[in-house]
Amino acid sequence: METYVRVVGTLSRAAAFVAAGLLLASIGVICQMLVIRHGLGRSAIWQNEFVTFALVAATFLAAPYVLLVRGHVVVEVVPLWLSGPARRVLGLIAAALGFLFCLLVFATSLEWWWEAFAQGHRTSSMWRARLWIPYLSLPVGSLLLTLQYVAELWEVATGRKAPFGTAHEAAL
Repeated sequence: METYVRVVGTLSRAAAFVAAGLLLASIGVICQMLVIRHGLGRSAIWQNEFVTFALVAATFLAAPYVLLVRGHVVVEVVPLWLSGPARRVLGLIAAALGFLFCLLVFATSLEWWWEAFAQGHRTSSMWRARLWIPYLSLPVGSLLLTLQYVAELWEVATGRKAPFGTAHEAAL
């Protein structure tokens, strides 16, 4: 299981690296669009869609990394009221619910992506982008997040990681 946690962590970091690249590409495309539209007075056809798709993809691809480093917002009120064992149980319940939700999102989004791929759906703009390409980030990101939740569950259950990632857990 240690190997699983290491591999999933590496995949989460790689997905975050791709997400950062998409953010940088979005910034470049926005700058290019400003030059084209306002500097040269020409129309921009694909830039708005690209930036929208890239930012959504970056969000889904970065989510597993956020869970890995516990960068998400944690409300500490209830966990701080609980003793160590009760806090661990609450952490396991929270991670299990997150796992189930992400698994549901993965299954649903995979079906949605496959429909766009199999039926050749495209955007209605002049760019006519194939929708399966930007849609792919949702099943990939949710699958990686599901896998990261499995690692989280194992680490909390075995005591390798304290639940909720608060500084107050050093006493566990």
